[in-house]
Amino acid sequence: MIRHGGKILTDQLIKLGVRRVFSVPGESFLAALDGLYDSGIANIVCRQEGGAAMMAEAHGKMTGQPGVCFVTRGPGAANATAGIHVAMQDSTPLVMFVGQIDNRQTDRETFQEVDYRAMFGGLAKWVAQVDHTARLPEYIGRAFRVATSGRPGPVVLALPENMLSATADVPDLRIPAMQGETPADTVQSIMHALAQATRPLVVVGGPHWSRTAQAQLQAFAETQALPVAAGFRRQDYIDNHHAHYAGDLNVGMNPRLADRVRSADFLLLLGTRFGDIETQGYTLVDPADPQKTIVHVHADPSEIGRVYVPDIGVAATAPAVLAGLADAAPAGNWSDWTAAARADYETWAHPAESPGAFKQETAIKWLSDQLPDDAIVTNGAGNYAAWLHRYFSYRQYGTQLAPTSGSMGYGFPAAVAASLEHPGRQVVCLAGDGCFQMTCNEMSTAVQHGAKPIVVVMNNGRYGTIRMHQEKTYPGRVSGTELHNPDFAALARAYGGHGETVLRNADFADAFVRAQGAGTVAVLDCKVDAEALSTGATLRDIRQAAVTK
Repeated sequence: MIRHGGKILTDQLIKLGVRRVFSVPGESFLAALDGLYDSGIANIVCRQEGGAAMMAEAHGKMTGQPGVCFVTRGPGAANATAGIHVAMQDSTPLVMFVGQIDNRQTDRETFQEVDYRAMFGGLAKWVAQVDHTARLPEYIGRAFRVATSGRPGPVVLALPENMLSATADVPDLRIPAMQGETPADTVQSIMHALAQATRPLVVVGGPHWSRTAQAQLQAFAETQALPVAAGFRRQDYIDNHHAHYAGDLNVGMNPRLADRVRSADFLLLLGTRFGDIETQGYTLVDPADPQKTIVHVHADPSEIGRVYVPDIGVAATAPAVLAGLADAAPAGNWSDWTAAARADYETWAHPAESPGAFKQETAIKWLSDQLPDDAIVTNGAGNYAAWLHRYFSYRQYGTQLAPTSGSMGYGFPAAVAASLEHPGRQVVCLAGDGCFQMTCNEMSTAVQHGAKPIVVVMNNGRYGTIRMHQEKTYPGRVSGTELHNPDFAALARAYGGHGETVLRNADFADAFVRAQGAGTVAVLDCKVDAEALSTGATLRDIRQAAVTK
């Protein structure tokens, strides 16, 4: 059957099970838009390419299948790089199609011409350009395989406009049958090494997780009486109320948990890369001399030994190995060590009061207690996230969408994608005032397509993280960190959503309930005291400590 390239492309997406794509339209891929016209694939039209790529990344994170986005050439592709960076650092499967100039005009600096292999070469897992219409099924099939294999990540395919509009008679792609993972002798080797430990710690993270894996992790921890720590922004991999959960290895890490990582004599790393954030800049564990037994399970063999050379390396997904570990007989008794780790976590999770009439810890604790177990909570980057990570308890897998890349602006597009994918579940985005303004234009997308997340904006009138570091390094010399903000509640109403301003914690619960009842995207503009700069110190504390140092 003869089809134009846009139709061929869309037919491959249908065969691959794609239900939804995210896009900002461009004349460079009109044929692809035509292919989507009556395809049955929902096209979520976004307001900026960064938002589209972040929504696609969140979709990939939620489903385990590649999120798909379409962006136009040149400036459109440049805008989308933020989402590609998130997908790469978060190990999320994503396929981005970029419109491209007519390939017969290459190397003439044609309007918006870009070499995408050079542009995305260090950001994406694979970058290619499809120059022949008949090869579209081949490239698309490979793109989806690369995006999901080993350590998942983003793939970028450039689509010259003349290639897309041309026709070809080509069969659809073939989907290969994949063999299941059966790691031989893995469990026996791990259990033998574990039996020699006196202070073991399990660290979980990375891709491929599932609710089944969460249950198997908890069963393994219970049988072996082991403490489990979550990698950066992977807190929903274990029920935070579980007696064996010891906390998360994040930017504002519990100092006692940091000491536990340092003093552990056995680390079982399940799926995590165990990088900069989890190790406080590689200071908790010396890559040159770890002084502990390390077992590293990761789907990508190139990640094993990349920083820490393990005593045992297992090239497999964490869930595949956990399926065996969950049934293993007890190798020892570490109940006292585990109970102490849990006690440290519970002490840390007890709210410490911050200044002002609206206290973030109180609002986060209320959300943690009141939201249903399957509520999805998203965030971007900023000091406000420290309150969320410290005081919110995740219960089920698939309820946390947060960028391990530390990307500002991520939380709101992720919340839009989550609300579209799970319309029956409560979706809440935590955002700082600076973070939210990077992608708040996607409120228009949310209203157009029926997404209804609730955004809780922690508004302190500044880029809080940078201000914190600024006060530590140059106390009192405020430069480039103050913000003049809009009325976020009025802005939400202007887009057709619901908006309220919250000045006191006593008003938060009622405002949130009204937002739930609004049936559309909602924004609660929460006014945070300027002194509330971190969960452990006020602005004044940080400045005085820097001055007297």
